[in-house]
Amino acid sequence: MSDSEKHNEDWEKRVLEKLVFSSLQEQRRARQWGILFKSLTFLYLIILLFLAMGWTGGKDGPISTKHTALVELRGVISADSVSSADNINAGLQEAFKDKKTQGVILRINSPGGSPVQAGYINDEIRRLRAEYPDIPLYAVVEDICASGGYYVAAAADKIYVDKASMVGSIGALMDGFGFTGTMEKLGIERRLLTAGENKGFLDPFSPSNPKQQDHAREMLVDIHQQFIQVVQEGRGKRLKDAPEIFSGIVWTGQKSIDLGLADAMGSAEYVAREVIKAEHIVDYTTQEGVIERFAKRFGAVTASTIISAAGGGWGIRH
Repeated sequence: MSDSEKHNEDWEKRVLEKLVFSSLQEQRRARQWGILFKSLTFLYLIILLFLAMGWTGGKDGPISTKHTALVELRGVISADSVSSADNINAGLQEAFKDKKTQGVILRINSPGGSPVQAGYINDEIRRLRAEYPDIPLYAVVEDICASGGYYVAAAADKIYVDKASMVGSIGALMDGFGFTGTMEKLGIERRLLTAGENKGFLDPFSPSNPKQQDHAREMLVDIHQQFIQVVQEGRGKRLKDAPEIFSGIVWTGQKSIDLGLADAMGSAEYVAREVIKAEHIVDYTTQEGVIERFAKRFGAVTASTIISAAGGGWGIRH
């Protein structure tokens, strides 16, 4: 082989080596960038998870200035919702315990729900007002404060509404469905075995039982009377002598003031600024994390499935 041929062969090898080396370096850089982007994505998801679970949210330590405490009651009041008695009461307790709290606002936007859960909240408000007599609690209604929502609001020192708010619905109901006609048409036979003649109380797949319906009405009347008593105790002489107040109907904010169901117009900001005289608002609402919400919803679905399988589906609510 001549010198020129060897020179050309060496040159080709060097070029090939450079190309291979450059390709390896490029692949290495691509892997490094890929690892970096994956790490950043993973870190971003972790941060979102922390925020969603509430590990970094909420009130950060004690507040150094005088303020108005805020607790939100939103949506249906039930044991497995964000507006459960456990959550609302926990927020109220923290709000009252803070020595810088000048007054507490319970901002309500709820159509009602469980009479038991509403009763727990009402009782706790009364207890806290007795324990901290110098700290007032005002209910501020947004869109709606009906049924169990008003059951809670009745414990407040005063109730503030918007002129278009919906207030009232002081009553109790129990609803369900009957499927006996449909079952007959489909040729389905209901086989229900019980120990105790009323164990299949209001079973939707069995014919209606007049005695059981009468008993259900008696329970509703009892719960309605409990509701009326709570409202009368909470509102006192402010209530007008109008029987329709307790008929289960709802009123506009302005009409609710006329009837004594509410006291005045005002938003949370207005009450903090003009009534409590502490414009700075601190939110004490208990925030649920993702795991808690998932666990509660899973438990609720499981319980609902069991009840449905047992032929239930009836529930009393405000």
